[in-house]
Amino acid sequence: MNFNELGLSNDLLEAIEKSGFKEPTPIQEKTIPLILNGKDVIGQAQTGTGKTAAFAIPILQQLDVNNPDVQALIVSPTRELAMQTDHEIQRFGKFKKGVKSLTVYGGSDIRHQIWQLKRHPQIIVGTPGRIQDHIRRHTLKLAHLKFLILDEADDMLDMGFLEDIKNIIKNLPDDRQTCLFSATMPNSIKKVGVQFMHHPQQITIKAKELTTDLVSQYYVKAKDFEKFDLLTRLLDTQKPKVSIIFCRTKRRVDEVSKGLIKCGYPAAGIHGDLTQERRMNILRDFKKKKITILVATDVAARGIDVSGVTHVYNFDIPQDPDSYVHRIGRTGRAGHHGESITFVDPREMNYLRDIDKSDRVKISPLKAPSKQAAINGRLDDAKDQINKSIDKVNVDQFNGYATDLLNQYDPKALVALLLDRMTRQNVNVRISPLRPLPNKKHGNNRHGHGGRHFGGHRRFNHHNHGGRFNRHDHGYNRHHNRFGHGERHNSGKSFTIKNKRD
Repeated sequence: MNFNELGLSNDLLEAIEKSGFKEPTPIQEKTIPLILNGKDVIGQAQTGTGKTAAFAIPILQQLDVNNPDVQALIVSPTRELAMQTDHEIQRFGKFKKGVKSLTVYGGSDIRHQIWQLKRHPQIIVGTPGRIQDHIRRHTLKLAHLKFLILDEADDMLDMGFLEDIKNIIKNLPDDRQTCLFSATMPNSIKKVGVQFMHHPQQITIKAKELTTDLVSQYYVKAKDFEKFDLLTRLLDTQKPKVSIIFCRTKRRVDEVSKGLIKCGYPAAGIHGDLTQERRMNILRDFKKKKITILVATDVAARGIDVSGVTHVYNFDIPQDPDSYVHRIGRTGRAGHHGESITFVDPREMNYLRDIDKSDRVKISPLKAPSKQAAINGRLDDAKDQINKSIDKVNVDQFNGYATDLLNQYDPKALVALLLDRMTRQNVNVRISPLRPLPNKKHGNNRHGHGGRHFGGHRRFNHHNHGGRFNRHDHGYNRHHNRFGHGERHNSGKSFTIKNKRD
């Protein structure tokens, strides 16, 4: 099937062609005709499968640009997804004169949004909280709504938005058309369909398609204190073009991202405690490839749709198979190969087995790169950097000092010093310890779902390294040397962990 067979207007077909779409994706091919025929739809599709176009195109096809009422409401779990969805709507609707859309979300000036609402947009894309706020203020009038789209519904339920969604739906006309999209299909999503939809047609992409063969999936056993060194070794040897690293807590995102920056990697961290402006700046730089490593929590990464991600690293294993599907779905898109590597504490192997048993994936063991392989990888990068820059250096500016140094020292020693500085081998990085997920066989422990919590202060001896990592050593004490060759760390100190919640 091609888009010409769907009965779309010429302005839409032109926009689709300009957007680079050749033929509908499976979710588009199955969903667009149903929405055009007035059916309610439940669609199971990940971010990156073309689901936004699956509902945006039929909405735009049926939009009455001469009607000033709000005709379509798209509810998104995050600001980032709302903005990306609105961008797609504008892209597909750019040749249809009179189309007006607006995003509404928390963290931005509500007075400006109220002013924009007075300009009568026909399509509203927003987050549940801010949509409710406008409904309460009577600044968003939905009495004549035709389409309701619940996007990434499983994420919204996970984030506690069910009551918000119910309150929004109470203010909508009963004869609306409702479509729900979700990467996974737990019972809670099905209940929403039964409660708020009219005989919905369910479109299910098989589980095998959700984690495509284009993603090679691996795991490496690593204790918590070994993970950062393992991560840098993988980055040095695999050389990912664009990667996302998932961490369990905001604090860990901060520490891992700052550690990577300290070691010379083009990284940044993103989580819910950052200001809206900071989040948007990071995402903009990530999309432009100014930053090629994004460290994120699951919640912060929801809705982020960035092309070209080659690797996903699960620094902390996800708690369930659905979260795993969400994470690795960031790579292996648009026909391109991707890799995912999950770090698994030996005490968390049951969680890996649950993911493996879900029939969606086959996760293979991966041997950690050696210390020398990692060093060689960084030296290769340094050599490439020298090759690219050597012709641009102003030799005359440094001629005198260069001559003096060459007369005073062995040239090989000078080059070795240069390489040492370029590869940042001597950098200390500290990552706070994090308790493994509860043992499934014995239920949850008293600390709940991970995170190391202590009453007041507690002395913690991180046996070999005090939570610090030195790039120059790249190894561990003989008793815990999983990746190195018996090298001994110098920082066997105790430190105090304060009772800080992430």
